[in-house]
Amino acid sequence: MWTIPQKTDFFNKHSNSIRAVVGYAGAGADRELIDALPALEIVSSFSVGLDKVDLGYCKEKGIRVTNTPDVLTEDVADLAIGLMLTTLRRISECDRYVRSGLWKKGDFKLTTKFSGKKVGIIGLGRIGTAIAERAEAFNCPISYYSRSEKPESNYKYFPSVVELASHCDILVVACPLTEQTRHIVNREVLDALGPKGFLINIGRGPHVDEPELVAALVEGRIAGAGLDVFENEPHVPEELFGLDNVVLLPHVGSGTVETRNAMADLVIGNLEAHFSKKPLLTPVV
Repeated sequence: MWTIPQKTDFFNKHSNSIRAVVGYAGAGADRELIDALPALEIVSSFSVGLDKVDLGYCKEKGIRVTNTPDVLTEDVADLAIGLMLTTLRRISECDRYVRSGLWKKGDFKLTTKFSGKKVGIIGLGRIGTAIAERAEAFNCPISYYSRSEKPESNYKYFPSVVELASHCDILVVACPLTEQTRHIVNREVLDALGPKGFLINIGRGPHVDEPELVAALVEGRIAGAGLDVFENEPHVPEELFGLDNVVLLPHVGSGTVETRNAMADLVIGNLEAHFSKKPLLTPVV
């Protein structure tokens, strides 16, 4: 639907017969789309994040909403650890060094050790917890920030992102995107992270004030960044392309055959359950 050039004509012809919308990380169901589809009953999103769905309006209109939690947790957490290793150990830069023939002219420069680094996580939900558990295997002390302290967690809690950033070597963004978490990583947070700190974002691009991140990287106010998401995907700030201390990925956190199949099964399963009048598998609204 998002690729149809003449949406108005399409809606005029089919709006009264569309009862379900399948969304994904890049597009969902905003108020305009919902109003254009009077027969809409359910939005089944091919993602865990629902920042592209107007949840409040769906609830008001009695439209059900589902997502695909749990099945992508491991892949996203694995990728977060991969970004930490790749960024600190300059693995991508090492690869380019060998391919370009520079190794013949001398050894590669020394990099930064990952094991034992203090890892701070913004958002200790399913994915944040999975990242923490993996980082612990590298003897990394874990701390976190979330809306409230989690009494069942043994990790150190900080009541603000600035405090978390000032007490960690690697700051990981793993929280849902809401109006409250938009630009949760701003200039103050980046300055608190400091010239030896690294930022890893596997959440959503708008979690980070992108111009401020670019400035911090160019000016050396943080040591590096590993980014799977960006504010205006698929557009990436060109200033980042020439920086060797930045690893850039095309939003592939859940991008494995196994996980995407499992996500698709959940999307279809929720649609089947809804139209069969059975309980939804992963209801949100």
